[in-house]
Amino acid sequence: MIRPSRALRAAVVLASASLALTACGGSSNDNASSGSSAKPSSSPQGGAAKSGDGTLVVGTLLPQTGDLAFLGPPEFAGVDAAVKDINAAGGVNGKPVKQAKADSCDGTPDIAGQSVDKLLNANADVIIGAAASSVSLSVIDKITGAGVVEFSPANTSPAFDTYNDKGLYFRTAPSDALQGAVLGNLVTQDGHQNVAILARQDSYGEGLANQVEKTLKEKGATVATKQLYSADATNYTAEVNKVAAAKPDALVLIAFDETKKLIPQLKAKGVGPQNQQTYFVDGNTADYKGTFPNGTLKGVKATFPSPPKLDPAFKQKLLAVNPKLKDFTYAPNSYDATVMSALAATAAKDDSGKSIASKLIEISEGGTECTEYKACVDLLKKGTDIDYSGQSGPADLNSTGSPSKATIGIQLYGPDNTYKQIQSVSGVLQ
Repeated sequence: MIRPSRALRAAVVLASASLALTACGGSSNDNASSGSSAKPSSSPQGGAAKSGDGTLVVGTLLPQTGDLAFLGPPEFAGVDAAVKDINAAGGVNGKPVKQAKADSCDGTPDIAGQSVDKLLNANADVIIGAAASSVSLSVIDKITGAGVVEFSPANTSPAFDTYNDKGLYFRTAPSDALQGAVLGNLVTQDGHQNVAILARQDSYGEGLANQVEKTLKEKGATVATKQLYSADATNYTAEVNKVAAAKPDALVLIAFDETKKLIPQLKAKGVGPQNQQTYFVDGNTADYKGTFPNGTLKGVKATFPSPPKLDPAFKQKLLAVNPKLKDFTYAPNSYDATVMSALAATAAKDDSGKSIASKLIEISEGGTECTEYKACVDLLKKGTDIDYSGQSGPADLNSTGSPSKATIGIQLYGPDNTYKQIQSVSGVLQ
């Protein structure tokens, strides 16, 4: 049924300590191992009947291949680190958590459906993923139809806030209503008034582009042109030519891995980082060292959901499970989604998807704050209502199953084409 209380209100309240404002094909590893409009109500009402088998199985539907493959390693590491912590603390309801891993790719080719089948066959109770909003939209019915929770660490499309998901879809990444507002404000605060937007044509790209456009206009800026390109295009000549013809004073590039193709084409037409202030988003903020000549991206700014500062101890925990990590984007969100699923199963005393869904919002807000799995479990065993605050920040979920508050990190690229966080902006989705 459609949840009437799960509409995302348009207002985004921003707060910042730094500003005036206060994100194919190939193999997959599927073996299990230890280690707006109306929407349905946030979770099954009255509690769910116990129907789990006693062992929480966490499936991961994350990108090992495709245009978002660079997000895969930190997201997988976040889940792995969480499972390691959960099991070190005694598991869930007395049994160790198990994992089943699969590749979501990015929709071209579409292997996500087959990957979901493998995870369901592995008895996954909750599936962490997908990264791309378009991939999640392609499999959400299959996952929730099986009575399994889909919990994405990276979906940002506003479409999920009004989707008929049977009360089984959640995310730890905020809607692009927040990122778009932060980015639009950043562009105008940087003094730009004639802005071009170049975005991929899918639910993620169009939704974020629309929010950026809306904010720019509210701030008195002109959108010189907004060009949408096909994600599987072999070239982007027509769209790049239109951006160049608009003569913008800034460019917002909403893309995935095709950024590697777009930047040279933009440069050839006299637009882009070396000519206009350029802005990236969560889908294309990556380490481009060795991809472009030094200095290509110097001065580019970017935004993505991120805590004000990544906890050094947490970073070491991630590196312990994957020493090759270079990017940490969405690792905190993946970790939190996994821990929250385990806490919900503990609170429900059952590991079925519906039982987990019935407790996810409850353990995320309104009770005694706790920040580590073991401490939270100890409180739950005493009958204490908890408020989990995680590695990604406050984990409060609103009635849409989305974060009600979040932080967007503002990044700056240096001469070596790598980025570092320079500011952060916190916001509330009402």
